[in-house]
Amino acid sequence: MLTRTQVFDTLERMPEQFSIDQLFDKLLFINKVEIGLAQSENGQVNTKEQAKQKLSKWLK
Repeated sequence: MLTRTQVFDTLERMPEQFSIDQLFDKLLFINKVEIGLAQSENGQVNTKEQAKQKLSKWLK
């Protein structure tokens, strides 16, 4: 989950004019990175072999 500080910091780094889609994309990216970091800290990661197996199913 994003914090208010992260949202305000993102807004401050945006150019003077931007679309809501650009802001949404940046916030979504930050949120996904935060989720990934939390999963990594909790040991919710895949091994290289598990990743290969999952990719092989998706790429058929």
